[in-house]
Amino acid sequence: MAEPTVILGMTGYQWALLGGGVAAIGGGIGSAMGITYAAQVGAGILTEDPDKFGGLLPIVAVPGTQGIYGFITAVLVLIFFNLLGGKGADIAARTGVQIFIACLPVAFLCCVSAIYQGLTSAAAAGMVARRTQEAGKALILPALVETYAVLALIVTILMLLSIRASIA
Repeated sequence: MAEPTVILGMTGYQWALLGGGVAAIGGGIGSAMGITYAAQVGAGILTEDPDKFGGLLPIVAVPGTQGIYGFITAVLVLIFFNLLGGKGADIAARTGVQIFIACLPVAFLCCVSAIYQGLTSAAAAGMVARRTQEAGKALILPALVETYAVLALIVTILMLLSIRASIA
């Protein structure tokens, strides 16, 4: 039986692009939401004490890293599978679906973890509002949530490398 060239109406090239796109979108949405939660609290604190900006900036910015992980995943898909300029048209449908599935850990986990990291960052910002000298300790709290986004990125990269090796 011949390998199908289309699965659910999509070619392998389309599945691969969808995977990279979903990873970038998921990480980006989560990061935008997470930063918003933390920035709302940070802005309130800064209206009372603008001198706390330096301590609050890293806490507010840290949920943005998941968007970077989604972007990295999308770029890796484009580069690993030679998709730039539409050159990946020869990717088998099955391989495209595998690439799509490999992108899901980053797409989903980075979206969710960025939102929760934003909520944790908002709480950490409250800590800085009361005790500016504790900004370093406060940053540790949202950094703990980051661990799971990093693990998702590692899993996705390992899966993409495995797929790449299997078609080389």
